[in-house]
Amino acid sequence: MARFTVIIAIFALSGCSGLVQSSCRPGLTSLTKAELFFGRSIATSGEVSETDWQRFAAEEITPRFPDGLTVEDAEGQWSGQKGLVRERSKHVVIVYSGNAAAKLEAIRVAYKSRFHQDSVLLVETGACTSF
Repeated sequence: MARFTVIIAIFALSGCSGLVQSSCRPGLTSLTKAELFFGRSIATSGEVSETDWQRFAAEEITPRFPDGLTVEDAEGQWSGQKGLVRERSKHVVIVYSGNAAAKLEAIRVAYKSRFHQDSVLLVETGACTSF
Protein backbone atom coordinates (compact mmCIF):
# COMPACT_ATOMS: atom_id res chain seq x y z
CA MET A 1 0.00 0.00 0.00
CA ALA A 2 2.80 2.41 -0.82
CA ARG A 3 1.50 5.88 -1.45
CA PHE A 4 3.47 8.99 -2.18
CA THR A 5 2.90 11.57 0.54
CA VAL A 6 3.35 15.27 0.31
CA ILE A 7 5.03 17.96 2.27
CA ILE A 8 2.96 21.05 1.64
CA ALA A 9 4.49 24.47 1.86
CA ILE A 10 1.90 27.21 1.71
CA PHE A 11 2.98 30.57 0.39
CA ALA A 12 0.24 32.86 1.59
CA LEU A 13 0.54 36.07 -0.39
CA SER A 14 -0.39 36.58 -4.03
CA GLY A 15 -0.28 32.97 -5.09
CA CYS A 16 3.44 32.64 -4.36
CA SER A 17 4.36 35.78 -6.28
CA GLY A 18 6.92 36.52 -3.57
CA LEU A 19 9.00 33.59 -4.83
CA VAL A 20 10.62 35.52 -7.66
CA GLN A 21 14.05 36.89 -6.80
CA SER A 22 13.80 40.63 -6.28
CA SER A 23 17.18 41.30 -7.82
CA CYS A 24 19.46 39.22 -9.97
CA ARG A 25 22.96 40.04 -11.12
CA PRO A 26 23.28 41.58 -14.59
CA GLY A 27 22.57 39.13 -17.37
CA LEU A 28 20.15 37.03 -15.30
CA THR A 29 16.36 37.15 -15.27
CA SER A 30 14.03 36.59 -12.30
CA LEU A 31 11.77 33.57 -12.87
CA THR A 32 10.13 30.85 -10.76
CA LYS A 33 11.24 27.22 -10.60
CA ALA A 34 8.62 24.56 -9.86
CA GLU A 35 9.62 21.03 -8.92
CA LEU A 36 7.00 18.29 -8.96
CA PHE A 37 7.58 14.85 -7.45
CA PHE A 38 5.37 12.04 -8.74
CA GLY A 39 5.43 8.73 -6.87
CA ARG A 40 4.96 5.75 -9.19
CA SER A 41 3.62 3.13 -6.76
CA ILE A 42 -0.09 2.46 -7.08
CA ALA A 43 -1.61 0.98 -3.94
CA THR A 44 -4.25 -0.94 -5.87
CA SER A 45 -2.26 -2.23 -8.85
CA GLY A 46 1.53 -2.08 -8.89
CA GLU A 47 3.33 0.84 -10.50
CA VAL A 48 2.82 3.60 -13.08
CA SER A 49 4.55 2.20 -16.17
CA GLU A 50 6.95 4.21 -18.29
CA THR A 51 4.38 4.15 -21.12
CA ASP A 52 1.65 5.46 -18.80
CA TRP A 53 4.02 8.15 -17.50
CA GLN A 54 4.94 9.27 -21.04
CA ARG A 55 1.25 9.46 -21.97
CA PHE A 56 0.47 11.47 -18.85
CA ALA A 57 3.34 13.90 -19.49
CA ALA A 58 2.28 14.34 -23.13
CA GLU A 59 -1.37 14.93 -22.24
CA GLU A 60 -1.14 16.91 -19.00
CA ILE A 61 2.29 18.54 -18.53
CA THR A 62 3.64 19.46 -21.98
CA PRO A 63 0.47 21.26 -23.17
CA ARG A 64 0.56 23.46 -20.04
CA PHE A 65 4.31 24.16 -20.30
CA PRO A 66 5.19 23.87 -24.00
CA ASP A 67 8.35 25.99 -23.68
CA GLY A 68 10.20 23.18 -21.95
CA LEU A 69 10.80 21.19 -18.79
CA THR A 70 13.09 18.52 -17.39
CA VAL A 71 12.04 15.02 -16.28
CA GLU A 72 14.33 12.86 -14.17
CA ASP A 73 13.95 9.40 -12.69
CA ALA A 74 14.22 9.53 -8.92
CA GLU A 75 14.00 7.31 -5.84
CA GLY A 76 11.65 8.68 -3.20
CA GLN A 77 10.96 7.70 0.36
CA TRP A 78 8.47 8.68 3.01
CA SER A 79 7.25 7.50 6.38
CA GLY A 80 3.96 5.63 6.08
CA GLN A 81 1.75 3.67 8.46
CA LYS A 82 3.93 0.60 7.95
CA GLY A 83 7.22 2.47 8.41
CA LEU A 84 9.67 3.73 5.80
CA VAL A 85 8.36 3.34 2.25
CA ARG A 86 10.57 3.66 -0.83
CA GLU A 87 9.33 4.02 -4.38
CA ARG A 88 10.45 4.95 -7.84
CA SER A 89 9.42 8.50 -8.75
CA LYS A 90 9.54 11.12 -11.47
CA HIS A 91 11.00 14.56 -10.73
CA VAL A 92 9.84 17.32 -13.07
CA VAL A 93 11.47 20.77 -13.13
CA ILE A 94 9.75 23.69 -14.84
CA VAL A 95 11.07 27.27 -14.99
CA TYR A 96 8.46 29.88 -15.85
CA SER A 97 7.42 33.52 -15.57
CA GLY A 98 4.10 34.82 -14.32
CA ASN A 99 1.53 32.90 -12.29
CA ALA A 100 1.28 29.18 -13.07
CA ALA A 101 -0.60 28.09 -9.94
CA ALA A 102 -3.68 26.87 -11.82
CA LYS A 103 -1.61 24.91 -14.35
CA LEU A 104 0.50 23.25 -11.66
CA GLU A 105 -2.54 22.36 -9.59
CA ALA A 106 -4.31 20.90 -12.65
CA ILE A 107 -1.31 18.63 -13.26
CA ARG A 108 -1.27 17.50 -9.64
CA VAL A 109 -5.02 16.80 -9.59
CA ALA A 110 -4.85 14.89 -12.89
CA TYR A 111 -2.01 12.63 -11.68
CA LYS A 112 -3.65 11.92 -8.35
CA SER A 113 -6.92 11.05 -10.07
CA ARG A 114 -5.48 8.98 -12.91
CA PHE A 115 -3.06 6.94 -10.79
CA HIS A 116 -4.90 6.81 -7.44
CA GLN A 117 -2.29 8.84 -5.56
CA ASP A 118 -2.73 10.63 -2.24
CA SER A 119 -0.48 13.49 -3.27
CA VAL A 120 2.05 15.04 -5.61
CA LEU A 121 4.75 17.14 -3.96
CA LEU A 122 5.17 20.66 -5.36
CA VAL A 123 8.08 22.92 -4.44
CA GLU A 124 8.34 26.46 -5.89
CA THR A 125 11.33 28.76 -5.50
CA GLY A 126 12.52 32.01 -7.00
CA ALA A 127 15.42 31.71 -9.43
CA CYS A 128 17.84 33.93 -11.28
CA THR A 129 18.18 32.44 -14.76
CA SER A 130 19.96 32.76 -18.06
CA PHE A 131 19.15 30.87 -21.25
